[in-house]
Amino acid sequence: MPEKKIMLFDSPGEDNTGHCINVVIDAVKEDGLRHVVVASTRGKTAAAFYEALKGLDVNLVIVTHSVGFKGPNIDEFDPKIRDRLRKDGIPVHTGTILSHSIEKSLMDNFSGIYPSYIIANTLRIFGQGTKVACEIVMEACDAGFIPEGEEVLSIAGTEKGSDTVLLVRARPSKRFLDMDVLEILAKPRGK
Repeated sequence: MPEKKIMLFDSPGEDNTGHCINVVIDAVKEDGLRHVVVASTRGKTAAAFYEALKGLDVNLVIVTHSVGFKGPNIDEFDPKIRDRLRKDGIPVHTGTILSHSIEKSLMDNFSGIYPSYIIANTLRIFGQGTKVACEIVMEACDAGFIPEGEEVLSIAGTEKGSDTVLLVRARPSKRFLDMDVLEILAKPRGK
């Protein structure tokens, strides 16, 4: 197997989105990877990957924040982008962030720390994008958009855009400890 280099970015953030797109396109074309899961809060990153991957034989899945994450009844994802993606058969999964909601409520009310937050903060050692890239594969698998056991390109980032690309063997959240991060294709050098 030829040696692959990890694309390392000097800093996290949306300036790396174009480079992440190129990493994903190369992996799809060269390695025949078919499943791509992209984290997108507002829709801009989803639209960028959708446009770049058009015409390639990929199962593109978009995963967004849960409604209410930013505040009561607020859906941060642009409805026009959601409609365009859905019309073209691209699933947009809006669901609960696995390492957040219920335990965050308990933490806020009882001043403790809970297992999923420990896991989330451990994954953040490798960067925010790494944590999110692991979560969104499980969310997409839980929703039935990605088959369990498949190799999946997972793209996430830090605040806006994308800066992390992982190759992950998909598992649903119920089998989180069986998930494998097979390769790190791109990530920021620091948090």
